[in-house]
Amino acid sequence: MEEAIFAGGCFWCTEAVFQKLKGVEKVVSGFCGGHIKNPPYREVVQGRTGHAESILVSYDPDTIDYLTLLKIHMATHDPTTLNRQGYDVGEHYRSAVFYLDENQKQIAENYIEQLNNDGTYPDPIVTKVEPATDFYPAEDYHQDYYKNNREQGYCQVIIDPKIRKLKNQYSNLLADENN
Repeated sequence: MEEAIFAGGCFWCTEAVFQKLKGVEKVVSGFCGGHIKNPPYREVVQGRTGHAESILVSYDPDTIDYLTLLKIHMATHDPTTLNRQGYDVGEHYRSAVFYLDENQKQIAENYIEQLNNDGTYPDPIVTKVEPATDFYPAEDYHQDYYKNNREQGYCQVIIDPKIRKLKNQYSNLLADENN
């Protein structure tokens, strides 16, 4: 197994997307990129810690590779809005790729450069590529949020469209529909 850390707004959204992929063994919602140890959610969302809501993805590289994960990350959130995803605003909602080694860093930088050069998005990508700091899992009630709360309004309005986009663009990479 290998690991990747991505931030793309609310971790409930990113967690739900990555849990649907073949080769993804586990997704943990949490915090990365900040300056204090063991940050509680309430401190993160008040902007006191510098952390981003992030996900730690454990995956089988023989089934899905890092570049594919990165492509899905970039396609299922807006990488052109600084510290914002839709109505979710603040540095803790920033778009980031937290690399765990130089290979991940190079892949992320090259792919973002390619997207910018191709004009894939109408605005420049603001996703930060930065070294991973310690990753801290969020409180238990944040884990598997979409799986456990599909009827909740936020899930229906914000997460469901991301899942539909994933299914439309990457149907060949989806795991069992029971996810």
